[in-house]
Amino acid sequence: MRILVDVSEAAERLEELIELAFRGDEIVVCRDERPVAMLKPIAQKTDPFEKFLALAEEGRKNVPPGTTSDHSDFYDEHGLPK
Repeated sequence: MRILVDVSEAAERLEELIELAFRGDEIVVCRDERPVAMLKPIAQKTDPFEKFLALAEEGRKNVPPGTTSDHSDFYDEHGLPK
C-alpha cells in the first residue's frame, strides 16, 4: 500500500511509519504536495550458506526418527541391487 505523508506529519509519526515500511508499505514523504523522499526498509543481506543451513534444518523436521540414509532397501542380502 502506498502512503503519502507531509514532512511535518512524517516527523511526528516517524516510528509508526518505519514500522509500516518494515511491513512492506511504501511510504512517500511530500513537501508542498510533491513527493520528495521515500521510506523503505534496508534489504537484509543473508549469507547463502546460512540460508542453506536453515533449509536443511527445516527438512530434517519431516524425517521420522530412526530413519537412516543407508538405502538398504535398494539392495538384497548380498549387496546387489534388487
